[in-house]
This record gives sequence, C-alpha cells and structure tokens, in this order.
Amino acid sequence: MIGPLLSDGMAILVAALVICGAGLSLLGAIGLVRLGTFYDRVHAPTLGATLGMALILLGSWLAFGAGEGRWLPRELLIAVFLTVTTPVTLILLARAALFRDRVEQSGADERKDRSPPACDAKPDVPPSA
Repeated sequence: MIGPLLSDGMAILVAALVICGAGLSLLGAIGLVRLGTFYDRVHAPTLGATLGMALILLGSWLAFGAGEGRWLPRELLIAVFLTVTTPVTLILLARAALFRDRVEQSGADERKDRSPPACDAKPDVPPSA
C-alpha cells in the first residue's frame, strides 16, 4: 500500500537509502570475516551496523511517514536504542578481550619465570685446568 502513496522521486530516495544502508551493513559483515585480529573484527561490523542502520531507518521513516501521512516515533526509538547499545557492546567486548589478553600474558610471564632450565643448558661450573 505504500507504493502508490509515494511519488517517484521519494520512492527512488527511499530505495537508495535502504540499498546504501544494506550495503554498509554487508561491508561490516565482510569486515567481520576478512579482518585478522579480534579488535579489527569487532570494530568493522559496529561501524557498518550503526551507519547502515541509520540509513535504513531513515528510508523507512520517509516511506512510512509519507505513506501514512503522520510522524512515526517507532523508527526514532529504534535508532536511539541501536545507536546507544551498539557502541556500548563494542566497548564491553573490547575490554573483556583486553583483560583476557593481559591475564594470558601475565600467566605466560609467570610460567616462564618458574620453568626449569632447558636440558641442553650447561651448568655454571668453572673450567678445570
């Protein structure tokens, strides 16, 4: 029912916004698969999801707002909740990974300090003449 209510220019704008938003979300998903480290992999989908979500919701807001002829707060609420929760999730994941890396590093340092000498190590004995 939305199609006949939108003008051609508005329909093209809505389609462009939704396609660009979907493309940015896809780019974030590809970055999740292709990037090497955990920190890079968690960063790419966060940026793609946030900007992609904004463009898709803007297109949805234009389509349904113009189609129904009234202001819809639903898209605004979705945008606020996703914009707030996505970066917070990124920060929590990054802090947890950083804590894990620090604990693993300190555990490796402790194991290295307590490890017995290697078998091929020569004892500290002065040479006899």
